[in-house]
Amino acid sequence: MLFPDLSPEPGHTPVGGELALRNGDDESLLAGEPATVDLATAQRAAAEFLAALGVELVGEGLDETPARMARAYAELFAPKPLRLTTFPNTEGYDELVIARDIPFRTVCEHHLLPFSGVAQVGYLPGERILGLSKLARLVEFFAARPQTQERLTKQVADYLYECLRPLGAGVVLEAEHSCMTLRGVRAVGATTVTSAMLGSLREDPRSRAEFFALAKVAA
Repeated sequence: MLFPDLSPEPGHTPVGGELALRNGDDESLLAGEPATVDLATAQRAAAEFLAALGVELVGEGLDETPARMARAYAELFAPKPLRLTTFPNTEGYDELVIARDIPFRTVCEHHLLPFSGVAQVGYLPGERILGLSKLARLVEFFAARPQTQERLTKQVADYLYECLRPLGAGVVLEAEHSCMTLRGVRAVGATTVTSAMLGSLREDPRSRAEFFALAKVAA
């Protein structure tokens, strides 16, 4: 499923695919419920996995490794419930809003090795604006699962565009993949850049160029 379930809270009613308070101007878009985690089973599986690779779990430093491994991956795959708080654009602000250099870390779905980097996320407001910290929360939410950089980029952009309904939305991710730097080609220092532009940021060359300039990304 591309987008998490958006189920109304008590006191909310769906409006145009969004969640709006019955009274007042504040609006919250909700997504995601924590998955059930079985740490005991994960720990046993981690121990079997390491043993199958010939890793002897003997000694003070290795006795608890399967448990630590299970907890580490559980943390990587545990998204916090996402609440995107929006407000009416009463001032009619019509310029770009961009959060730069948002740090993120996730796990490559092909090798289950981490990749990390920074995200540039922005939008051209329509009728509503978004709480600024929520742009970082959005990246964090979709990063908490096995991912590809291409999908992560598109999920953040699509969700922002579909739920906030801005005039345009843009996301650029730059990351270093340990599956490429620690194994295989071992291209240490290599980074991968992906982008997703929607609405006016895709259709209008001037808006697109302004986004890349403000995000300090080479177009």
